[in-house]
Amino acid sequence: MSVFSDMGAIISAAWAGDPWMLRPAIQQDAAWLLGAIVLLLGGLAILGIYKLVPFLDRHLERSIMVYSYLAVALIIFEGVIDRFIYSDQAAWSTTVPPLLFMVMAWFGAAYNVRLRTHLSFSEFRTRLPRAGQLACLVLDAVLWLGFALIVLVTTTRLTVLSASNFQIVLGTDNVMQWWFLVTVPIAFLMMAARILENLFEDIGNFRRGAPLIRQAVIGGD
Repeated sequence: MSVFSDMGAIISAAWAGDPWMLRPAIQQDAAWLLGAIVLLLGGLAILGIYKLVPFLDRHLERSIMVYSYLAVALIIFEGVIDRFIYSDQAAWSTTVPPLLFMVMAWFGAAYNVRLRTHLSFSEFRTRLPRAGQLACLVLDAVLWLGFALIVLVTTTRLTVLSASNFQIVLGTDNVMQWWFLVTVPIAFLMMAARILENLFEDIGNFRRGAPLIRQAVIGGD
């Protein structure tokens, strides 16, 4: 079967919303090519939404991070009160917080890609000529996109596997694990948007003669 036929099978199964059909289809090597296409087109689409709605550009990831963190803190606080005061504890109070922390972490990673607060060796790069600085920034984008592609495909496979096995969150009766797992590929689509946004900005700065390397500030805008 050709790569394009495999891609068609993946798309058909996804469109049907049937994890049983999608599970074997997404295991094919064609998933990597389709994932690359989805990553780039999805990233561009999300970037377009950010440009149309600047409020989302500034607050979407941060809001998800903050509310996830608050939910984790509230669940843990309530669990401590229940355990040490009422000698009781909800079974899900130890299983839901790690999943919410996962959501916070990956959306936070997408936001910090935009802020460039990950390891960037800016002190070294500022000593390079402008062409060298741009080359480093382009390399950053390529490496981040490669990393995002790996996570997008592998976590999508994991999500489909979880959905096809009807895995529930431990301690609950009807909360499915894939509801949380699916946020990971979504977060990396948003990361792709930030990667492309930075890349377009860097190319524009290079053409205008503007500074390319700036000192990143954690928590800044």
